[in-house]
Amino acid sequence: MTRMHSATLIGSISIFLWGTLALLTRMTGGAIPEFQMMAMTFAIAFVLMLIRWRRQKCSGLVYLRQPVAAWVIGVAGLFGYHFVYFKAMTLAPAVEVSLLAYLWPLLIVLLSALLPGERLRGVHLIGASLALLGCWILIGQNHQGFQSEYLPGYLLALLCALIWSSYSVLNRLVKAVPTDAVGWFCALTAILALLCHLLWEETVWPQGWEQWIGVIGLGLGPVGIAFFTWDHGVKHGNLQLLGTLAYTAPLISVVLLILAGEADASLALFYASLAIVGGSLIAGKRPKSSALKRP
Repeated sequence: MTRMHSATLIGSISIFLWGTLALLTRMTGGAIPEFQMMAMTFAIAFVLMLIRWRRQKCSGLVYLRQPVAAWVIGVAGLFGYHFVYFKAMTLAPAVEVSLLAYLWPLLIVLLSALLPGERLRGVHLIGASLALLGCWILIGQNHQGFQSEYLPGYLLALLCALIWSSYSVLNRLVKAVPTDAVGWFCALTAILALLCHLLWEETVWPQGWEQWIGVIGLGLGPVGIAFFTWDHGVKHGNLQLLGTLAYTAPLISVVLLILAGEADASLALFYASLAIVGGSLIAGKRPKSSALKRP
């Protein structure tokens, strides 16, 4: 397996972990304020990296010295995306925000073509568009239509998509920065989220073991390991394929909710599955010329 294929596989772990986001969030009961949840989960992610450094017998301080560009990209991506997303949710219905925010995988496919040495192939665009259609079918099955009164929220949701896609693509330009540095980006994100929580929210602690499992699970998976594996994937893997595969995250979310008895299967799920899986297969198809080359 080549280094790119290995990195793409590692990056795809993030997509599965993001697929657990809805179920774990449901376990928290939805009573914990957004920025408090953000501060708690990103703090857990940092602790996770501290454990890694401990096992390596490294203090982690060596990873603090990174280019300014890496810090800007990392913190703007992690904190900026979540800040804008939460704000969008207060200004527009959740379904519409999700539909627009989930343009980020398609934007990754498009923006990656601007990187040195990258080229956008037709199958990438077709596959990503088909997967986007499936995602919209899945999320928007009860969609009532966009309304002008929610325009500020819609614009912020689009900004979410632009922030995360830019973060993912720009990370390619700082690929020399080790993934361990993301631990410090998570720490700063947790601090900024805590400040926002103290300014605008009241503290609500989890009640019961199920809510605590939900919070810890979010910090270990969708917020912890996922951001570390995504960092490695977008820096060294196939960006276009990762962008398309990202559309399987909402599909995984719905399937897990159904298995947990929190949602019901539907015809929309079937059509969305066909579109998302079909789009991923199309985007992942290797050109004949490269298939004939030996690794």
